[in-house]
Amino acid sequence: MGSVVRLRVKVHGVVQGVGFRPFIYRLAHRSSLNGWVRNTSGNVTIEIEGREMDIERFIGSLKDDAPPVAHISDVATETIAVKGDSGFTILESKAKTGEYQPVSGDIATCSECLKDIFDPGNRRYLYPFTNCTNCGPRFTIIRGIPYDRPLTTMNRFIMCPDCQAEYDDPLNRRFHAQPNACPKCGPSLLLADREGNAVACCNVLKKAAGLLKEGNIIAIKGIGGFQLACDATNSDVVVLLRKRKRRPGKPFALMMASIDEIKKHCMVSPDEKGLLLSAQSPIVLLRWQRDVSNIAEGVAERNKYLGIMLPSTPLHHILLRYTGIPLVMTSGNISEEPICKDNNEAMRRLEGIDDYFVLHDRDIYSRYDDGVYLVERNEVRALRRARGHAPSPIKLPFTSRQIMACGADEKNTFCLTRDKYAFLSQHIGDMDNEETLEHYEDTIKLYRRLFCIEPEVIAHDMHPEYRATRYALRFAAEKGLPTVAVQHHHAHIVSCMVENNVSEPVIGIAFDGTGYGRDGNIWGGEFLVCDAKGFERIAHLEYIPMPGGDSAIRKPYRMALGYLLTLLGKEIPLKNLPVISRIPAEEVVIIKKQIEQRFNAPLTSSAGRLFDAVSALAGVRGEIEYEAQAAIELEMLAPDDISNLDAYPFTIEHENGILLIRLKDLIAAIVSEVASGVPATIISGRFHRTVARIIVNTCCIVSERRKIKSVALSGGVFQNRLLLNLAIDELEKEGFRVYSHRIVPANDGCIALGQAAIAHFS
Repeated sequence: MGSVVRLRVKVHGVVQGVGFRPFIYRLAHRSSLNGWVRNTSGNVTIEIEGREMDIERFIGSLKDDAPPVAHISDVATETIAVKGDSGFTILESKAKTGEYQPVSGDIATCSECLKDIFDPGNRRYLYPFTNCTNCGPRFTIIRGIPYDRPLTTMNRFIMCPDCQAEYDDPLNRRFHAQPNACPKCGPSLLLADREGNAVACCNVLKKAAGLLKEGNIIAIKGIGGFQLACDATNSDVVVLLRKRKRRPGKPFALMMASIDEIKKHCMVSPDEKGLLLSAQSPIVLLRWQRDVSNIAEGVAERNKYLGIMLPSTPLHHILLRYTGIPLVMTSGNISEEPICKDNNEAMRRLEGIDDYFVLHDRDIYSRYDDGVYLVERNEVRALRRARGHAPSPIKLPFTSRQIMACGADEKNTFCLTRDKYAFLSQHIGDMDNEETLEHYEDTIKLYRRLFCIEPEVIAHDMHPEYRATRYALRFAAEKGLPTVAVQHHHAHIVSCMVENNVSEPVIGIAFDGTGYGRDGNIWGGEFLVCDAKGFERIAHLEYIPMPGGDSAIRKPYRMALGYLLTLLGKEIPLKNLPVISRIPAEEVVIIKKQIEQRFNAPLTSSAGRLFDAVSALAGVRGEIEYEAQAAIELEMLAPDDISNLDAYPFTIEHENGILLIRLKDLIAAIVSEVASGVPATIISGRFHRTVARIIVNTCCIVSERRKIKSVALSGGVFQNRLLLNLAIDELEKEGFRVYSHRIVPANDGCIALGQAAIAHFS
């Protein structure tokens, strides 16, 4: 028989709201063990009693066979006195002051619930709020922990006897599924016109599908906020949506019913398929096969990729089944505002954009955009970390103090740390309106409450005018807390180091659009030797004036003139360049004066601005309608194979102990090719190869000096697939270990993570 022992087991990680307790219950019964399991605010606690060999098998299975969306970070066991229990039970949850545990993101509809939804004999047939412990809303409905129904927005829906029986049965997959509901007792849909009047119909989603196919735009309340939907094959309605949403050029995301449907329009690799079908179900950037696709060109003009997701909720599955067509499924907002989450809010803020609303009465507690990812070099890489991934924590390679890092002003995320965890928020957005600031502050309060964090230190960007910086300083002053100002590009590199578990110094390459430098100039083409404790700026692209300041970002032709007049001066006939000929003569005069007199023409070393200037010079994009459009369209023009293209010339000079990358020869060569009629496709390919060569040559010089062979790549410029691949390939050929982003975005969505780590070591 073997001796009987009793163990107390504490399991930490994402183990609430993922079917963990019923899994433990079934595992204990299968192993003929006695005892109990319960949720607490800090862990799942188990007391298990039985034969020693059965308990050993139980512990092994606990780790190896956990539910698919659970994530166990630690299992602690201790032997305690045998109690002689009979049977195994699930105890009520127990709140413990000051304790916390990670929270699961929302989970896409599982295959078993899909069977229920489309089974005419099932009581949940076509019910759009079907879920179980393996799927459904989590973070978006949680008000507090432990994760139990009274602390969610489902608390006002009283379960019917059938749902209650499922909820109470440990062997049922809906055991303690907090959003559990059915048509008798759960949330319901309403179709309304643009004035908010109910539209009479017996099947809301069937009616909505018909309206979509007729060319209407519908605002749909999803799992984390509203989405705007229309027929993605109808060019006229796509143009209309752009006009109403005030989003003239930025690509729209699409939703398609199945992998087979997606393959009619895009190439899908096995890794991309796995990502599309994952429990997080994000938007995935896929290579667009225009020659066989009927998706409207206006969905993603001048782009090689489409951002596509599969349905992630029962509502979306049912709607796509009824429409039978691909749908645009974009954020329910006016561009740059946060996504709408409440019915009344949507009717107010989306007025004039949509023709109809699909509403429901399950409240959304926290706004939650769709995540955006791509697969490159067989690695899943985040572009926007949101639904499904946040607020799942990032494991830190050190034990952190309780720190609040407030992030940047574009693509903002914030980060709270304690113990071994960094709780990086979902995508908040650009901090340039009151709605986003309110969303930001509300979400910080939620994270602090969920994870029981009282910050000891506040970290923020060095830029004094960032709204996130001002919030950080105000919060710190109110609480009497110390602050740490972190240089933007140092934060970029350290975030990459943290997610790759790197602590030794690296050569950090931070290429982006804008970052406040220690010398008061705008940095963005930086080579740093750094770790979390400090950095040295060892090389950078040479400074160029930005005529008009922010105006030069919106109008890349201004940046082109900045490069031309600063580096080439009178050596070139400006009138022979197409980009210059399209600028009004009086504006050219103003730009020249701004550059000569350095009036409203701040200096920048930004790689992003260099891409903008080259895009304008090559005739690709002189003015932009969304961030990084000029650089993106330049990348999209490059040939798939550029191995036969040579790099343009450039020089690296030593000046006052720093390496300056001089770009006069590069710009002169591009001007010559433009004048000679060389196609923009070739110029793009050669330029990308040149930037990669700048990276490698500079790293080789730095490595020779500092004996460092590790390189970390960060900044929004490295979301350029072509450049990322070229840089990694050529660096590895030179023997460098190269670290890049996967878990967090390379753009400013990673800044808060780096700020937190730097603050910890300050």
